[in-house]
Amino acid sequence: MNATLRRVVIATAAASLTVGLAACGKAKEADSKESRDRQQGAPLTIGLLLPEDQTARYENFDKPLITKRVKELCSACDVKYVNAKSDASVQQQQVDSMITKDVDVIVLDAVDSKSIASSVEKAHDADIPVVAYDRLAEGPISAYTSFDNAEVGRVQARSLLEEMGSKVDRGQIVMLNGWEADPNAAMYKEGALSVFRGKVKVGKSYDVEKWLPNLAHDSMNGAISSLGKDRIVGVYAANDGMAGGAITALQHGGFATIPPVTGQDAELAAVQRIVAGEQFMSVYKSYKVEARTAAEMAVALGWGEDVPAKTTVDSPTEQDVPATLIPPVALTVDNIKDTVVKDRLYPLGKICTPRYRAACERAGLR
Repeated sequence: MNATLRRVVIATAAASLTVGLAACGKAKEADSKESRDRQQGAPLTIGLLLPEDQTARYENFDKPLITKRVKELCSACDVKYVNAKSDASVQQQQVDSMITKDVDVIVLDAVDSKSIASSVEKAHDADIPVVAYDRLAEGPISAYTSFDNAEVGRVQARSLLEEMGSKVDRGQIVMLNGWEADPNAAMYKEGALSVFRGKVKVGKSYDVEKWLPNLAHDSMNGAISSLGKDRIVGVYAANDGMAGGAITALQHGGFATIPPVTGQDAELAAVQRIVAGEQFMSVYKSYKVEARTAAEMAVALGWGEDVPAKTTVDSPTEQDVPATLIPPVALTVDNIKDTVVKDRLYPLGKICTPRYRAACERAGLR
């Protein structure tokens, strides 16, 4: 090849390269424009995966509140909802299905925080951010919102100690803790124990599978048989469903007076038991704040915006995850009006049904 021809070939190749780079640049510009459009409010599809239907809150509050807030932020956005019904393998399949449907963001309340990690990894590989909701799932999550779970346990324990008063030295307490597969359960338990240590003896402690009230009932029966009803001065029940199971066992166990029983979630049945004097307290957690936060995180992630978060948390697999933790409130008969009624969780008419009308009047709930 002579020098002139070589220069023509080189010039042609350079021109082709320039055209290619220009085309590549235009493609990147188009990608950037599409990204900007998404940031400005393009419709999103958000997968909402909740863990179980035994606890009333998920169907009655979390699902509708999250959906409502998403729609407020983006009227054209769509929320696809599924419930795993306490089955970790089913939830893994549900995540896979959401990935196949090419959702933009997943809001995940994990049944089992460890086993779901591989599914979170799959979503991450598919460029689908995951908001861990209420429970800190393992794997590469993009954001997390829940309550201060250790503080939940401390609130329960402090309330129980205060209510038992001098009876603390006369007997033992029974602990009905949550399911071991739920990372929140460990935090509730440790928070409670940090208050109980050196102040009261734990006679029996049970980790109740899947938080099932009937299993809590069975565990409470076992504790009564083992310790004797005269030695039980208080019951730490980690949530309201288990509190209900424990109270039924106590009522059938020959107790002249039911010892104070804690709970969590401010379920309607628990609020009514508190009014009636059967359950001492629950923990009120503003599901509205938690749900709104999760929806805002999901929409922000879908649009490529900064995640609204007040702090960071570490999971066993991830560090510095953007997070918002919401403080819990001890709920007793004295502040029902100022919490669940004021926040419109339940109207008085729903609490004070004919069965509880007299108890409501004694409590000043009119």
